Amino acid sequence: MGFNTKTFIHYLSLSAVVLILTISTANGQTGSSLSVQEEVASAIDKSASNAATVNVPVFTAYRGVTIGMAAEEVRAKLDGIKEGKQQDFLVFSERESAQVYYDDQGKVIAISIDYFGDNSNPPSPDAVLGSALQEKADGSMYQLNRYPDAGYWVSYNRTAGDKPIVTITMQKM
Repeated sequence: MGFNTKTFIHYLSLSAVVLILTISTANGQTGSSLSVQEEVASAIDKSASNAATVNVPVFTAYRGVTIGMAAEEVRAKLDGIKEGKQQDFLVFSERESAQVYYDDQGKVIAISIDYFGDNSNPPSPDAVLGSALQEKADGSMYQLNRYPDAGYWVSYNRTAGDKPIVTITMQKM
């Protein structure tokens, strides 16, 4: 079973509530319930903040390709690659293509995937970023999450219009 950030935050929040109530009871505090509620709210905020520092990416690979992988490994995994020295281009269908970028040592430093049109079945923002995104009035969406411990960032971008393009990008920091 993998790490679940929402469950972790919930656990920390409940733990903070129990701790504050226990301390308040043990000290015989007779303050108003509002101050206890404020303390609980503060503890929940701190717990959520601490949990947020456990910043783990949800989207870690595309078709088995990861940041830091050697070009030879990428090319062995995927068929139909148009190879370049520092960039490979892949077309999986008329609705999905990708680009893989390499550093001078031939290691993956970025992956950019494009899904074209409504019927391209791109992954959801939740599957890429770990949370839903608010759609703008024109239908577009954008968010970038940084994962310093993992050493890369991930972005989700959907254009506006009847035939949106969804671009998912992973890039080494």
